[in-house]
Amino acid sequence: MQELALDERVVFLGQGVRDAGTFMSTTLQGVPPEKRIELPVAEELQLGMCIGMALAGLVPVSIYPRWNFLTLAANQLINHMDKMGAHVIVRVGVGSSKPLYPGPQHVGNFSRAFESMCANTVFVQLENPDDIIPAYAAALDRDGSTVLTEWADMYHEK
Repeated sequence: MQELALDERVVFLGQGVRDAGTFMSTTLQGVPPEKRIELPVAEELQLGMCIGMALAGLVPVSIYPRWNFLTLAANQLINHMDKMGAHVIVRVGVGSSKPLYPGPQHVGNFSRAFESMCANTVFVQLENPDDIIPAYAAALDRDGSTVLTEWADMYHEK
């Protein structure tokens, strides 16, 4: 995330972006606070803000710690972000199942379903740590949107 933050157009939005709270929060250490916008739990609003920022020339990184929560922004993702070709990077997680299973509402991965409904958005599964930096660099370099899926369990395993 520090590499992305070097680009003056990039801004990070979501829950646990300025304050700790999710497995993704630690990856923002070293990112200047002025590039991080903490938001309440308002998933559709968050992605709508990101689309607007993208249309104004910024490259927002919209962080959703769980796929299950990103489903609440399906309208913005499928009907607006994808169709408009807005340059938004969506960073989404599949919740951890260890050491305690949090329940089915926290561990979903709906990438395939969403990908089937999007014609212009690239979906990337980050299953190997070596793929992370190149995948985010490619997302920054492309003209349209990218949704990158990370696994919380991998933060402790690899």
